[in-house]
Amino acid sequence: MNYSLTGKRIAILATDGFEQSELEEPRLALEDAGASTVVVSPEYDAIQGWSEDNWGNLVDVDESLSAANPDDFDALLLPGGLQNPDTLRTLPEAVQFVRAFFAAGKPVAAICHGPLLLIEADVVQDRKLTSFPSIKTDLVNAGARWVDQEVVTDRGLVTSRKPSDISAFNEKMIEEFAEGKHQKPAPRLISK
Repeated sequence: MNYSLTGKRIAILATDGFEQSELEEPRLALEDAGASTVVVSPEYDAIQGWSEDNWGNLVDVDESLSAANPDDFDALLLPGGLQNPDTLRTLPEAVQFVRAFFAAGKPVAAICHGPLLLIEADVVQDRKLTSFPSIKTDLVNAGARWVDQEVVTDRGLVTSRKPSDISAFNEKMIEEFAEGKHQKPAPRLISK
């Protein structure tokens, strides 16, 4: 099925060390579906990808994280790569940026190590998702229901494991982004 993202503005949150294929291929798929993509980063000029076992391409930063407003976007893409999400999760403004999409019920897509940032944003509790296998325990300890599948969708959150899953990831991401906002999750009860 073909979905149109015409008129949708998608944030891609990334920094140096993103997995090149996990930013470039989903970005192209989003743009081919009609979306406008905006690379948001704590860096100001460009960020450098990681491609297999070497530094990869430079990607221009469109908007600095300090100036980016989640309200200006319809959805969020979180590419993987080990260094990228590990760096972003140490930045309170990046964590808050991610958290705002979930609070608003906006769709989010994360691949590979991207869900590390979701753990820090405290948004994986009681959600079914997947990731690169090495962070399974981190996700389970944060309350996620981890499964080993090519692509998983749960209430507007799309996740995949690795670059070889990108085709399925892109298809499901575009579908969820076309659907738009999802019902906000019920507030979590805190036990005493």
